[in-house]
Amino acid sequence: MKAGIVGLPNVGKSTLFNCLSNAKAQSANFPFCTIEPNIGVVNVPDPRLQKLEELVVPERVLPATVEIVDIAGLVKGASKGEGLGNQFLGNIRETDAILHVLRCFDNDNIVHVDGSVDPIRDKETIDMELQLKDLETVDKKLDKVKRAARTGNKEAQKEEAILQSLKDGLESGTSVRAIELSDDDHAEFVKPLQFITDKPVMYVCNVDEDAAVSGNEYVEKVKAAVANENAEVVVLAVGTEADITELETYEERQMFLEDLGLSEPGSAKLIRGAYKLLDLETYFTAGVKEVRAWTIPVGATAPQAAGVIHTDFEKGFIRAEVIAYDDYVNFGSETKVKEAGKMRVEGKDYIVKDGDVMHFRFNV
Repeated sequence: MKAGIVGLPNVGKSTLFNCLSNAKAQSANFPFCTIEPNIGVVNVPDPRLQKLEELVVPERVLPATVEIVDIAGLVKGASKGEGLGNQFLGNIRETDAILHVLRCFDNDNIVHVDGSVDPIRDKETIDMELQLKDLETVDKKLDKVKRAARTGNKEAQKEEAILQSLKDGLESGTSVRAIELSDDDHAEFVKPLQFITDKPVMYVCNVDEDAAVSGNEYVEKVKAAVANENAEVVVLAVGTEADITELETYEERQMFLEDLGLSEPGSAKLIRGAYKLLDLETYFTAGVKEVRAWTIPVGATAPQAAGVIHTDFEKGFIRAEVIAYDDYVNFGSETKVKEAGKMRVEGKDYIVKDGDVMHFRFNV
């Protein structure tokens, strides 16, 4: 599952990517610095994993991960191929969620592609390009469906009405994700078309160090502008986060954070937010060899969760032995949980809960 970082040139995308992945994507003060999309596999910070490590003392610990893609800066006209528009829009289409970086700081030394700082204008520029690309998709599909609808095909007539409502919304500047449709209609007619503006989005307000804790006027304007979009807003001092990642020891990083009035790096909140944005959750396996966090879609069944470890586990699934995370911590070990009668045996229909500690029985 991938989350793509998008935004205008020079808003801090590649610097943010470097913070998240510790990869060293080129970061420079000019547009189109990132040509090929950089992909980083990022660990998801989870204090529950650390607690399980303390209790089990395993040989190794493996956290959950999420893929972050750094996509080069979009510009006005990208939907018509301006800049490197078509390539960028294709890269966005391949992601599952969007992290939209907005410049919310003043700095005369960093050039803005439009000459001034205005995050709402920047947001609207990107939104419009993505909406125009989706409008192309709607128009192509609508042409085909209209021909079928004219023959009296009821299903085609229904699809035509839904596509027309999408077209009307996009033409009025509304992203697909904000257009009201039933879950069934969305699943049948919208999801297969993979609209870019249907992807969940998080707006990342890139501020200076002084605004890292409480934001600023730019951030408040962004929050007001996206209030009806069903979107997340995260405040991040990307330059400061970059400085934190350069420090060698955990103690040094914590001292830096305390000086800023922060309890953890903003990037940690962003990664967890991206994980939720992708509709993912975590279950754990815990043994002396390994304590590990496994990533599953929200709503996964026990066999599906087993299949994340190995496809054979799903095919030959017999049952799952499940301990709630809180019970594991409260009793302190798997043995004590069993003695207290708190371990459950679940079958194929069990919906895995976030934080479950699981052991699978299977037969191949």
